[in-house]
Amino acid sequence: MSKIIKFILKYLDRPTLLKVSKIIMPVIKYFYIGKKFKCPICNFTARKFLPYGYGKNFRNNRLCPACFSLERHRLIWLYLKNKTRFFNENLKVLHVAPEQPFINRFKKLTNLHYITCDLFSPLAEIKADIRSLPFSNNEFDIIICNHVLEHIDDDIKAMSELFRVLKPKGFAILQVPINYSYEKTYENKSITTAKEREVFYGQYDHVRIYGKDYPLRLKSVGFIVDEVNYISELSEEDVRFFVLDASEIIYIGSKNE
Repeated sequence: MSKIIKFILKYLDRPTLLKVSKIIMPVIKYFYIGKKFKCPICNFTARKFLPYGYGKNFRNNRLCPACFSLERHRLIWLYLKNKTRFFNENLKVLHVAPEQPFINRFKKLTNLHYITCDLFSPLAEIKADIRSLPFSNNEFDIIICNHVLEHIDDDIKAMSELFRVLKPKGFAILQVPINYSYEKTYENKSITTAKEREVFYGQYDHVRIYGKDYPLRLKSVGFIVDEVNYISELSEEDVRFFVLDASEIIYIGSKNE
């Protein structure tokens, strides 16, 4: 069974995995029940987590067997729960490319006016291009845009749109994969095929590799950027127990009144 599961997770792309997850998730999790690790989103405790990733980034012990959360989802959940007003105040929230571990849980929060959008995701309620969002200026208290911008050809336009619809005093969580050995973001418009993107960017549907200049790109459209090292506030035991990436920084964008 473990070999079958590993094959599915290694060779199915994320959209296909989402479609089949409702069938396989209830079965898979029973093979992983234990007490060594815990997902803070769904509270499932496991003897180990599932492997996940693309190509060379396929690694063991990453994906929650019960809700399919990854390290970045678990970190964002803990940050929202422990450091923000997300679960307590009446807020209008935009979730771009909504993620399976979050969407149903966020929908159940009665304090939120929760809106999801994406151009292709079957989970999104509004079909919208992030480069041209169908929302008013200053509409949302909180925006969650997690590992989306690396897929967008004109990411600066997408950032501008996110900035436009965010309220003053609001904040946006703007996570992307970053290679910190790169001083500058690498992108090449001549790289167009899925095979080329896998070779140069590490994933078939990525269009760049962000470097250490990522905050500058956000600032270029008006965002005030806070690089939050929230992981440093957690104990080493919690980082291990919740299966987090100890190097991940949370990028928070806000704007002046």
